[in-house]
Amino acid sequence: MSRTEESWNWRAGRIREAFLEAAGTVAELVAEPAVAAAWGKPSALRDFSVGGLAGHTAWQELALPELLAEPEPREPVVSLREYYLERVTWLDAGVDGAVNVRIRKGGEATAVDGHGALLARVREAVGWLDAELPQVPAGRAIRMTSWGDWSLDLDDFLLTRLMELVVHADDLACSVGLPTPEFPERVTAPVVELLARLAVRRHGAVDVIRGLARVERAPASIAGLQ
Repeated sequence: MSRTEESWNWRAGRIREAFLEAAGTVAELVAEPAVAAAWGKPSALRDFSVGGLAGHTAWQELALPELLAEPEPREPVVSLREYYLERVTWLDAGVDGAVNVRIRKGGEATAVDGHGALLARVREAVGWLDAELPQVPAGRAIRMTSWGDWSLDLDDFLLTRLMELVVHADDLACSVGLPTPEFPERVTAPVVELLARLAVRRHGAVDVIRGLARVERAPASIAGLQ
């Protein structure tokens, strides 16, 4: 692995601990009565109901037990840098792009049985992950069947899921008028670093530096995601 690729990674168990903490916090958020009460209402994200957004957010932890129960994939492992710069399609697809429409439909399908059913699944998944995830050997690969003929290292995969949990926890809380969960720095630091790299991917380093350091020359947005 090159030094550039290595700089995208958070390893040595830190990302697993951060993911588990974030997953527990998101489970508590999904359990909130305000989420249940607004289940069928529009969320803060276009074309997502509150339930669908909760389903999409929870999927980040629901998918892992099943993925880890499968045989280790034989497809080549790509770096996190290659994953975001060359492999993913949703980053540039736009809100109405087919891949993002499919993602929203998946969130709604995950939530179709209602708040109580999703919450029970989330709690079961978090309990399983708390017990089993720390025991998974380093270097274990993970692959989603919809990706193609490649896979990710587990810790890299967890960083992608951690970012989703933290970002969508804010979306979900804002959707129902709750305070956004205050994750500790050990959770937010890798997410902020990853989002900064995605911002550079989208806007270039100069605009990102100006956005962070020079209000008088800052662009309108340096968002790493759409």
